[in-house]
Amino acid sequence: MEQIKRWRLFWSNALNLSMNTGTSVSQLSNSCSIMAAEEHSPETRQVSNSVSVVENDAQRPRLGSSDSLLPGLIDDVALNCLAWVPRTDYPSLSCVSKNYNNLIKFNHLFALRKELGIVEHLVFMVCDPRGWLTFSPTKNKWTVLPKIPCDECFNHADKESLAVDDELLVFGRELFQFAIWKYGLRSRRRWVKCEGMHRPRCLFASGSSGGIAIVAGGTDMMGNVLASAEIYDSSSGRWEMLPNMHSPRRLCSGFFMDGRFYVVGGMSSPNVSVTYGEEFDLETRRWRKIEGMYPNVNRAAQAPPLVVVVNNELFTLEYLTNMVKRYDKERNEWEVMGRLPPMVDSSNGWGLAFKPCGDRLLVVCGQRGSNGEGIVVNAWCPKTGGRDGNLDWKVIGVKENVGVFVYNCAVMGC
Repeated sequence: MEQIKRWRLFWSNALNLSMNTGTSVSQLSNSCSIMAAEEHSPETRQVSNSVSVVENDAQRPRLGSSDSLLPGLIDDVALNCLAWVPRTDYPSLSCVSKNYNNLIKFNHLFALRKELGIVEHLVFMVCDPRGWLTFSPTKNKWTVLPKIPCDECFNHADKESLAVDDELLVFGRELFQFAIWKYGLRSRRRWVKCEGMHRPRCLFASGSSGGIAIVAGGTDMMGNVLASAEIYDSSSGRWEMLPNMHSPRRLCSGFFMDGRFYVVGGMSSPNVSVTYGEEFDLETRRWRKIEGMYPNVNRAAQAPPLVVVVNNELFTLEYLTNMVKRYDKERNEWEVMGRLPPMVDSSNGWGLAFKPCGDRLLVVCGQRGSNGEGIVVNAWCPKTGGRDGNLDWKVIGVKENVGVFVYNCAVMGC
């Protein structure tokens, strides 16, 4: 394992050196050869030959001795090292050699990362109707996505977004119907139009877990409030109807927690708020009501509840008081954790995002200052707790000159 760690660190540094200083591929190869010679000294040869990375040996790509991925290393060890290269560096990695390009093009590295349990988070957001941005907390790197090839109605209409496995789904309305566009990290990083839901909708609750997602409630094209729910399988790209909830609701929020899907908040009619939650068991396929799970009253002009789950703990951002609260499952009550970061503001909960990112909570919002306006990504780890109502928020990303209103946001971890 020490050998693998050394190569992982070396390759990450080598990529950064190549991008920042223009180091040639031949120079990187020479460095690889020198390090490989050290690794294959008599003291370390036995260790390197005993390393096994992937259990299913038959599915691993094989190369000849003159075509090795990293000079002097067996392919298993080399693949393990390359699997730890951040996905944001794949464009640079694919330019190093044809072998590396094929590993990325045919998704070998994606499959290996999943098998090894390597998770890298990407934050997708749109702060301008003209296009989407991605932010990598690991690399502190911003990227502009290609424009969705949709009509202008979809481009400027209200949208919902959801990350499922390595796909970003964007739900919206075209001129005559609802539509879903998908951006896949493994599908050559381009937008494709998806199969629609059985009951197309907007203003619904949604959540994802692994390769599946569930949507529930919402409003159809005619303005009817829905109680229906559907499940999406990213491996097939298809939707399947689920049993109806106990009552219809719109402007609601959804999430997965402890292996179950929940819906909270929302309104069943223009003047009636829903204060009980609903829990869906994927094994029994039954809904269960939880009275008083989210007692805050929704209004028609307010955003759906801002809720996230981190380490199976539920948190909400109460935008009327700027306080973060945690849900006590045993007592079915909410307790105050602390305040939002300074200078965070919203319009009835619209214009900012409250999202989970690994062990942290993210607040993505716009800020105006003496140097102009931009988007700020704040992070807080619940394990650190709070002191005197203050939470230890850290600014992990800033993007200037992109507006101050976050229309949509989704966090992908894969």
